[in-house]
This record gives sequence, C-alpha cells and structure tokens, in this order.
Amino acid sequence: MTDNGVPMGGPGGEEPGIEAELPATVRVAGVVLTRVESPPSLACWTGCFPEPTGAAAGAALSLVIEPAAPPHEAVLHVAHDVVSRFDVLVDQALEYCRTRLREPHFELAPEELSWLDRPELPLAAPEATVWADRSWAIRFTESRLRLADPHGILVTFDGRQPVDVEGLDDEQ
Repeated sequence: MTDNGVPMGGPGGEEPGIEAELPATVRVAGVVLTRVESPPSLACWTGCFPEPTGAAAGAALSLVIEPAAPPHEAVLHVAHDVVSRFDVLVDQALEYCRTRLREPHFELAPEELSWLDRPELPLAAPEATVWADRSWAIRFTESRLRLADPHGILVTFDGRQPVDVEGLDDEQ
C-alpha cells in the first residue's frame, strides 16, 4: 500500500497497458521510499533505513519496476522480507563473498585474498534492490577490492539464499 492510497496493481489493480499514477512515496517495513527520476520506461523508489537501526550505516533499499507501474503486492512482500531480515541477509552475503571470491576466476591479488581471512571483510555500505519480477540483490557500494571498482560488488539472491556474486564495472 502506498502512502497516498494509490492501488498497487495486481488482482483488482491496474490493467496491463493502462498507465497508472505512480505514487511519490512507498512505505516498506518502516522505510520510506521516494520516487526518483528515471527513464520513462521504468519507475524507481529509493530510501535509507531510519537511524538508528541494527542495519548497517547507510543501508538503503530501492524498488525498480519495469515497465513503469506502481509496485505489486508481491514485490512489496519481497521488499518487506528483505528489510525485516536485512542484517541477517547482509551477513549471509558477506560470508558468501568470503567463500566465492577465493575462486580463481575473480583474479584477486594475494593481498586481497588475505583480506578474506579477516573478521571484517572490505565490503561496506550495503544497498538492496528489488525488481518487478521479485528478484533482488545486495550491492556493497564500498570496497577496497579491485573487482569492486568502480560500482561495488553485487550479491544476487534466490529467496533468502545468495546465489551469485560479481564485481560491477562500467560495462554493467
């Protein structure tokens, strides 16, 4: 449900092909997401977790809906689950990175590999993104790993389990 009462779509909501009014804000588990400028083909809302929370400092959530439409209830349900379990999911993503980034195809330098043995990984500022198809990921926007230059490390989830990790460069 949006703050301004705009229907979310889905059963009984907007019909496909009919342009719906896009809400300026959407609330998900106490996080206020504000619509941000985006290409006309998609709609994006983003917001930071309220301070103080157990969530990592600077933690954020975005909803990306393509084609542009209000987010469906199923998308909001996934987003609610992500917000409600954010700290646990971030910890899972970090441990997944600790294991997977050792694989040779990531080509980490010996010094970078040694960082994976430290209690604190060189990954920070997690942001979650939920897409219209209910897929979602956590992007660590800050890292000393070369692989993360310039846009961070993305950990993709299937439900509540991390399933892939990749460095984000200018080509992605």
